[in-house]
Amino acid sequence: MRRLSKYAVDAIEKRWINGWIKRGWAKVKNVDLWKRFLPAIKKHKVKFVWVKVHASNVENNRCDELAVMASKMAGLHIDFGYEESKE
Repeated sequence: MRRLSKYAVDAIEKRWINGWIKRGWAKVKNVDLWKRFLPAIKKHKVKFVWVKVHASNVENNRCDELAVMASKMAGLHIDFGYEESKE
């Protein structure tokens, strides 16, 4: 993810994700990414705060720069979950 969307922040902070898991991930997009993301955040004490895109927020702008740089790196793995969802 380039940055966390309002949807992703709310999924964690408002605990929507608990319902998604109970319902077997029905009608949830990017399930493969959520399943990889959840164990990673459980290792840390994390609070997600949504920041409006392109707001004059130094940290948000830096994250955007880093994400763009990373997206242009050679040898990136293919996101098969995303590729399959386009079909």
